[in-house]
Amino acid sequence: MTPRKSEIVRSWELVFPNDTNPHGTMFGGKMMAIMDKIASIAAARYSERSVVTASTESIIFKRPVRVGDRINIQARVVWVGRSSMVVKVDVFSESPLSCQQVHCTTARFNFVALDENDHPTPVPPLLVETDEEKQEYELAEFVINQALERKKKALANKRTT
Repeated sequence: MTPRKSEIVRSWELVFPNDTNPHGTMFGGKMMAIMDKIASIAAARYSERSVVTASTESIIFKRPVRVGDRINIQARVVWVGRSSMVVKVDVFSESPLSCQQVHCTTARFNFVALDENDHPTPVPPLLVETDEEKQEYELAEFVINQALERKKKALANKRTT
């Protein structure tokens, strides 16, 4: 299966004052929750299974999203392991007056596919075809390997304390 099979493009709602911090920009936690939901749809679509979020591997807030902006989200699976998938999510803010879109946030979420008994289950291999897909795959693989190293160190530190 290709990354395109999993792709979700979603226009979200307007950003209202109750979605923001005292600076008039969208709360990062609110943005992360929206991104996680869309990413889970992409992972479930790809695996054709129930999925759970295992981790958020990276999130980069490049530009703020302001009150009155619309947000548009694109998510797609960019890497798969045996039962896990990395989903890249890009968020674009859109001015309601000019309809100009600005890339504001990128994140990578790690999901695990589950069987009927809520145990990890294999997912189909990812067929990367384009140069962009290959670059995304390599970056996601690097991010996952770094996360596994952090997890090993954390578990080792926990046992020694």
